[in-house]
Amino acid sequence: MSCGKLQEGRSMTQDHNTISRMRAITISREYGSGGGEIARRLAQRLNWQLIDHEVVVRVAQELGISVAEAEEYDEYVESLVTRILQSLQMIPPIAATQPVIPPPTIDAPPYHEACRRVIEGAFATGHTVIVGRGSQVVLAEHRDVLHVRIVAPLEQRITYVMRREGLNREDAQSRIQLKDQDRIRYLQARYHRHPADPCLYDIVLNTSVLDLDSTVDLLALALERKARRLTTPPEELGPAAGMPRYPEQPEDFHSATNMGEQLRS
Repeated sequence: MSCGKLQEGRSMTQDHNTISRMRAITISREYGSGGGEIARRLAQRLNWQLIDHEVVVRVAQELGISVAEAEEYDEYVESLVTRILQSLQMIPPIAATQPVIPPPTIDAPPYHEACRRVIEGAFATGHTVIVGRGSQVVLAEHRDVLHVRIVAPLEQRITYVMRREGLNREDAQSRIQLKDQDRIRYLQARYHRHPADPCLYDIVLNTSVLDLDSTVDLLALALERKARRLTTPPEELGPAAGMPRYPEQPEDFHSATNMGEQLRS
């Protein structure tokens, strides 16, 4: 084996050892962005366990209910009846004085608490790729987790869903809107956060141009780079780390003293 080949092999081994310090990856995704497929390919690349629909199965087992019953609450905070009633509210009433009755909401604390325990259990086991279910919030305080958001323009997501699920354009768009709304309501109702908040994630990737395998490459690199920072003291993290001050005062900067003088003059 040549010296170059040997060095490359050692480098790859070192990267693998570095990555192994990380315990989990959470993947939040817009529906139709390819996030679920990216999670599958990433888990396969890393030889980690994929936790997607498995969350529903484990929660069903913990609660002693069927998988079908658990699926009714998966990433939802409202029942099908509630969503139908909300849709009906958008239809103009027959009488102008007809009162609008707020739709009932369905709370499922046992399900969501079980879901949280499954996510924390997956993290404790280690080397897992967890898809959705608020995992980016549940595991937000753990530094050995990479948090990912996958997005794409609506038109491209419609094409993805049409191709993958065999739907026409109208049905694909309706499905995307319903799934996105359900996921937004889920995170807001359970954790008072919005899934589009970029500060929930280490990296947000747009698959409008990047192919799925290239996205997996970038995530594997981000995972390795975050793993390198695990032992860095918190006060040495952030965009200011290692950065010198500007050599001169920025031209658009006005101190409070100068602003006060300008106002008085």
